[in-house]
Amino acid sequence: MSHPARPRRSALYMPASNPRAVEKARGLACDVVILDLEDAVLPDAKDRARDDAVAAVKAGGFGRREMVIRVNALSTPWGAADLAAAAAAGPDGVLAPKIRNPGDIAAYDAALAAAPPHTRLWAMIETPQAILGIDAIAATPSRLDALCMGTNDLAKEMGARQTPDRAPFLAAMALTVMAARAHDLAVLDGVHNEIDDLVALERVCRQGVDFGFDGKSLIHPSHLEICNAVFSPAAEEVAWARAVIAAFDAPENAGKGALRVDGRLAELLHRDQAVRLTAVADAIAASQT
Repeated sequence: MSHPARPRRSALYMPASNPRAVEKARGLACDVVILDLEDAVLPDAKDRARDDAVAAVKAGGFGRREMVIRVNALSTPWGAADLAAAAAAGPDGVLAPKIRNPGDIAAYDAALAAAPPHTRLWAMIETPQAILGIDAIAATPSRLDALCMGTNDLAKEMGARQTPDRAPFLAAMALTVMAARAHDLAVLDGVHNEIDDLVALERVCRQGVDFGFDGKSLIHPSHLEICNAVFSPAAEEVAWARAVIAAFDAPENAGKGALRVDGRLAELLHRDQAVRLTAVADAIAASQT
């Protein structure tokens, strides 16, 4: 099942154990709300956070925003209960941490067998094993719909420094995007840790766009405006995409595999990209009306 062409420019983590933060998320300009049961929740609050996440999903009120629950790993004392509760609640997605191999995807998929079809599996790509086997992970038959970079955990496991240019992670980022595109999955960049450094945030968002990410996961609402702006298709990109679609749809161009559109070469692959880009642009426009 192909993921829908919908905006995923900004995916904001919210600790499920913080009801005020979750309530605030209902009015924020994020495309995705990730109710976190993992890193943002202390061990003695895990059970309550799970109940709160389920209650928030069932209560709704998040409008167009996708609702995703990040569960604890199945290897933890809370993982199985998290998956069972998430499957029953039926959010838009369940984000599985610490993926290492295709067997992990299969295990999470099996744990979500009772979930409704619209509940998709998202996978955190944050281990060296995941990077080295990313194509096999992305190809695993399952309800997998999105890959999310976890550069903080990846840095820890690599023993790497988080430099401003993110040089230690460029290969991992490129491989993850390639695997996502090869298997028609959404793909999100990792979080930006420097909450107050908005100049650096814009720089890494633009880097993420250059790499081909659909959007970015975030840890603070102050990052939403920049992230949404940078990951929105530019007006000139949308205009050219519409021109490409119109050119290939013209009767006189039926059966042609390549055309000249506004002085640029356009092939059928560009038409496919144009259809998706305009669908996302239209969805963004609709969300702002």
